[in-house]
Amino acid sequence: MQFRFDNSYARLPKAFHAHVLPTPVAAPQLIKINHQLAQELGLDPAALQTPEAVDIFAGNRIPPQAEPIAAAYSGHQFGHFNPQLGDGRAILLGEMIDTKGQRRDIQLKGSGPTPFSRRGDGRAALGPVLREYIVGEAMHALGIPTTRALAAVTTGEYVYREAALPGGVLTRVAASHIRVGTFQFFASRGEMDDLRALADYALARHYPELAEEADPYAALLCGVIARQAQLVAQWMLVGFIHGVMNTDNMTISGETIDYGPCAFMEDYHPQCVFSSIDYQARYAYAQQPSIAQWNLGRLAECLLPLLRNQDEALERVKAALADFKPIFQQAYFSGLNRKLGLFETHGEDQALIGDLFAKMSAQQADFTMTFRLLCDCAQTPAADEKMRALFKDAQAFDSFAQAWRQRLARENVDPAERANAMRRVNPAFIARNHRVEEVIAAAVERADYAPFETLLDVISRPYNDRPEIEAFMQPAKPEERVQQTFCGT
Repeated sequence: MQFRFDNSYARLPKAFHAHVLPTPVAAPQLIKINHQLAQELGLDPAALQTPEAVDIFAGNRIPPQAEPIAAAYSGHQFGHFNPQLGDGRAILLGEMIDTKGQRRDIQLKGSGPTPFSRRGDGRAALGPVLREYIVGEAMHALGIPTTRALAAVTTGEYVYREAALPGGVLTRVAASHIRVGTFQFFASRGEMDDLRALADYALARHYPELAEEADPYAALLCGVIARQAQLVAQWMLVGFIHGVMNTDNMTISGETIDYGPCAFMEDYHPQCVFSSIDYQARYAYAQQPSIAQWNLGRLAECLLPLLRNQDEALERVKAALADFKPIFQQAYFSGLNRKLGLFETHGEDQALIGDLFAKMSAQQADFTMTFRLLCDCAQTPAADEKMRALFKDAQAFDSFAQAWRQRLARENVDPAERANAMRRVNPAFIARNHRVEEVIAAAVERADYAPFETLLDVISRPYNDRPEIEAFMQPAKPEERVQQTFCGT
């Protein structure tokens, strides 16, 4: 087992991080190794299951060449600025170059207190560890940029939240952990040399093609805006609600990060909220694009002093932020066209889409099932009956279907070809909230990880027809519905 660390972030100035060792745990046991991800990193999955490797994933052993650090950052949390957050329960072991030549962070989450813990215990409960593993893998399988889990272990210890809960540690892999809040940390202190060093580092690591632009920091801002606009469009297209879009939870790389009170929407409702701490629905499903743009405004404020030609800098920043909406809309509406089986774009398409969403909301139709069953309806009207059952008033679907089929008729596409193209973008299987809760309950209450393994298999091939597990397509029954999700801290 050889991690081959090359730790560029640890070589940045001391203000960027604190050197800290993980706190050992009593009796670590392995839950899961992510074989696919291990191979991407050039690691042998079998070697990662040895007692020595389990000790590394628990924080009891430091591998050679690791330089454990906790990163400093700030952040707007629910709109309120906190000048010092930082890794309060996560420690970056180091960085590896994967088999594709990409630099990846290897981080332990739940590995004990750091100088940024703010009186917290630095630990993670088992439930949030499993949630992050499952949802991260679900997002990866859906083709959405995301951090991922390499390993999950139990600690043999309890953590204390509302009750005593079994503890766990997640080994998280990310393109990096640089956040909007990382830039805010230095900008809020007026530490321009460190802010410039961070911007140069972010360019070199994530946007090397922009480093030679006439104004590279303006180009960096535009690059982050484009990636985040496309990322949020991808969330919206699968009904994903992040739940806590604070600026410290938005990465410069464009990956989804921090799966706390996240959820996949079932009944379609634009103001859908699951997070137990989002009292004002700030991060509701439909709010996510505007919140992302707001967060990027905070990044723009940080980069503004670095831009060349300060007389024009503010206007360039405003123009860059204004680009968010058209980039998002192009990604979102072209994605919706694909979900509806439309190969061309016509002026009435947005009205057709709006009509479908209005009917889904009024009829409490399941988001994922509606689009998946549309694939069958595109192939043959005989499939309509199954779709009609999703709507409280079946005639609501019938009126949409008539307009939709008239629109489809404008394109000379074979119905089977159209249906297969739709199945490639409309998942049959998502990490449904009640299924995730079943996994957590089985693990926490009975140390039973069979449901965890089953759900990982289900979400690993979300676009495939799998009749043998069709039950996992179904929405929660009324008594199974999850009304709230919770932050893991």
